[in-house]
Amino acid sequence: MTGEQEPVTEEMASGISDEILNKSDLDLYRSEAEMIAEEFLQKANLKFGDLVVIGCSSSEIAARSIGSFSNAELGRAVFQGFYKVFKEQGIYLAAQCCEHLNRALILEWEAADKFGYEAVNVVPQPKAGGSFAAAAYEEMAYPVAVEHIRARAGIDIGDTLIGMHLREVAVPLRLERNMLGAARVVCARTRPKYIGGGRAQYDENMR
Repeated sequence: MTGEQEPVTEEMASGISDEILNKSDLDLYRSEAEMIAEEFLQKANLKFGDLVVIGCSSSEIAARSIGSFSNAELGRAVFQGFYKVFKEQGIYLAAQCCEHLNRALILEWEAADKFGYEAVNVVPQPKAGGSFAAAAYEEMAYPVAVEHIRARAGIDIGDTLIGMHLREVAVPLRLERNMLGAARVVCARTRPKYIGGGRAQYDENMR
């Protein structure tokens, strides 16, 4: 992929791509997702059982305009890369849907129950939820959709705007690996608020 956006075709105008991607490309995207997840976990200071939100545009990864190239195979490959690493470390993953589902989220029932998030009834599709969220719904053992979460940290792939689902206070994380395919990767962790003003003392280990 060159990173240059291609002219819009009739297929792209529909927002869904049935293009069969090369296995080598899919393996590369999966591998890139794993490496991003590993570096992210090294820097995010997360604990076992924490929740991470991920927004992902398969269109942007494939060097298309966001929403114009929702590709199921690509979304699945990227999801599998992240899910594998997070699951091994005991971190819950919430896949953010696109704006057509009001940026609802797909996560494991176990996580929704743990954090007290109320389930809603929707099944994400490539053009109504996005390929990444649709892959999450297919790959998770017991997936549910919820409307709102407050995640400990997040990964934004392709300018999908995950901030509405982060806890306060968000702190940028600078990764050396800041691209997945042709999509920009922006990450953040959160920290507790400092309160009390100039006389207050703070626990430096609470980060």
